[in-house]
Amino acid sequence: MISQKDTYKLANGVEIPCLGFGTWQTPDGETAVRAVRCAIDAGYTHIDTAQAYGNEASVGKAIRQSGVPRKDLFITTKLWNTNHSYELTLRSFEESMDKLGLDYLDLFLIHWPNPISFRDRWEQANAESWKAMEELADAGRIRAIGVSNFLPRHLEALAKTAKIAPQVNQIRLCPGDTQDETVAYCRERQMIVEAYSPLGTGRIFDVPEMQALAKKYGRSIAQICVRWSLQRGYLPLPKSVTPSRIEENLRVFDFALTEEDVQKIADLKGCVGYASDPDSRPF
Repeated sequence: MISQKDTYKLANGVEIPCLGFGTWQTPDGETAVRAVRCAIDAGYTHIDTAQAYGNEASVGKAIRQSGVPRKDLFITTKLWNTNHSYELTLRSFEESMDKLGLDYLDLFLIHWPNPISFRDRWEQANAESWKAMEELADAGRIRAIGVSNFLPRHLEALAKTAKIAPQVNQIRLCPGDTQDETVAYCRERQMIVEAYSPLGTGRIFDVPEMQALAKKYGRSIAQICVRWSLQRGYLPLPKSVTPSRIEENLRVFDFALTEEDVQKIADLKGCVGYASDPDSRPF
């Protein structure tokens, strides 16, 4: 059975903790500091943020306050849509590092493949950003590089010029929204698939089938979701600002779902909606 200390090995040999703590929609300031401190205190060693979240400084403050050695933590941030292209990527990376207060980053992702600001030349802009990220990786500033919300067509385009293949693709994965084609494509190319919004942005709590499974296993719906994600081979990134829920979402390593229930959850098609088309996002 998978354990809390288990890791996935990226294509370049870097090990990434099998479960992370997400900070999307976590307000900057004391709320974010307390949430990340609570997560680290509870045992999370993998923290995920982004330039767009506006809370990198708070994440960095919590890391410093935690007292946990830097080498024992895995920190991710993401390149925002307005910062695509070579120079903007390098500049915004340094800004992120200053906010986080870190000497190096464990994982840097391109957040979206086709921002509205670059929609007429998204492929070129991604290639330029990726070149900058490859240079940062070669210089030892970043341990691994990857993408987020990329579909196979975006990954194919990036592959035309990339010297380093993406090692991670972070996409929306939750009950009923499994993006099988993209997941299969990534796995064929040794990319780890991270699952953001593994609780379906909260809508999962109203699904009767999930309520029944929670009762069956004597667990919360959130725990069922995170456990399901792990058993599907995803790397889930649950988020919360409530200490009891932060701890609860980590207590998923002492039980297992049956194969039948794992499939049942996957088959709840559209129960919490579907991932949006990254080529038509209005940002």
